[in-house]
Amino acid sequence: MTGVGVISPIGNDVPTFWSNLLNGVSGVDIIRAFPVDELPVKIGAEVKNFDPTRWIELKESKRMDPVTHYGIAAAEQAIQDAGLTESAVNPERVGVIVGSGIGGIQTLEAQHSVLINKSHRFISPLFIPKMIPDIIPGHIAINHGYMGPNYSVTSACATSSHTIGIAMRHILGGDADIVITGGAEASISPLSLAGFTNMKALSRRNDDPPKASRPFELNRDGFVIGEGSGIVVLEELEHAVRRSAPVYAEITGYGFSGDAYHITAPHPEGKGQALAMQSAIKMSATNLEDFAYINAHGTSTSLNDKTETIAIKSVFGKQAYNLNISSTKSMTGHLLGATGAIEFIALCLTLKHQIIPPTINYEEPDPDCDLNYTPNRAVERKITNGLSNNFGFGGHNAVLAAKKFES
Repeated sequence: MTGVGVISPIGNDVPTFWSNLLNGVSGVDIIRAFPVDELPVKIGAEVKNFDPTRWIELKESKRMDPVTHYGIAAAEQAIQDAGLTESAVNPERVGVIVGSGIGGIQTLEAQHSVLINKSHRFISPLFIPKMIPDIIPGHIAINHGYMGPNYSVTSACATSSHTIGIAMRHILGGDADIVITGGAEASISPLSLAGFTNMKALSRRNDDPPKASRPFELNRDGFVIGEGSGIVVLEELEHAVRRSAPVYAEITGYGFSGDAYHITAPHPEGKGQALAMQSAIKMSATNLEDFAYINAHGTSTSLNDKTETIAIKSVFGKQAYNLNISSTKSMTGHLLGATGAIEFIALCLTLKHQIIPPTINYEEPDPDCDLNYTPNRAVERKITNGLSNNFGFGGHNAVLAAKKFES
């Protein structure tokens, strides 16, 4: 990983994002984007103080959904961070694979209102290209002339873990030297909020928003919907070394599986999650005892946190109790299709700086969740290898393994 970009509820650049993670800053608050007074869930982890015209011309920005704004902004950060000047790369060997779990739902809602309240004649000709998730990698490639593999992936909350793993496979397969990859989401909207609320997935801790997301803690009552984008530059190692690129960490493994169990609930024994972890570890060719950290899926829902704990113990055995585990969703909320990328970035920054971000709001232990979740304070620890777990509705599981880069 040679470049990083972040738009998040706790910062719109990497230094701010990382500092707030380490300091346990919550990005959860009362939703400001639309009226929530009459809604049972009033909280979310919104992106704050974001101006798309920092990265996109004003005229062009009006032709895009916020999900595309976030994806482009994070991509521009990552490309600049990696030093991908025109002279440094062959554009035919640079791919762009960026996913979204939902895509341009704000555009969909707005245009549907036009259809119902006015007429089909008033629907924007830009409706479709503003809404479709795959427009994000299209815009990024057009902006820079990148002609390598270009498409989107959608697998709910596992989306951008899949995009990063797939990008790695494209590089290993010789399809590209560099892939710009990750995810974006801008789904804090009335329709999304109502849907997740009515399936009883969201926290209703409206009276204390910063403490609403509390992964692995006894009193957790659901996840907090978030938004933003995480984009990374993955690069073939020798290619990166030849151009003296900065290297944050090395991605070593990618595991993926399906639960084949239920459309929203994880397998009660964590079988699919365990299989994905085992596959990533096998690909990494790393011994179990050499792993010290897992950035967990850790959604703050009753079922996920319990089954993820079961899965970790089934894979690592007694070694599970020697791991530091943390859920950065306790601070960022759940960014859905962007969460895998944001959390992979957190893993790689952990490996680079040798500091583990905490799981905040951890007050009362849950007997079913009995591992070390790095409660409330960041911890310094020597870490060579780590995992990032992400699992999605539909039983989609994706796990990434990474190690500290040694030049």
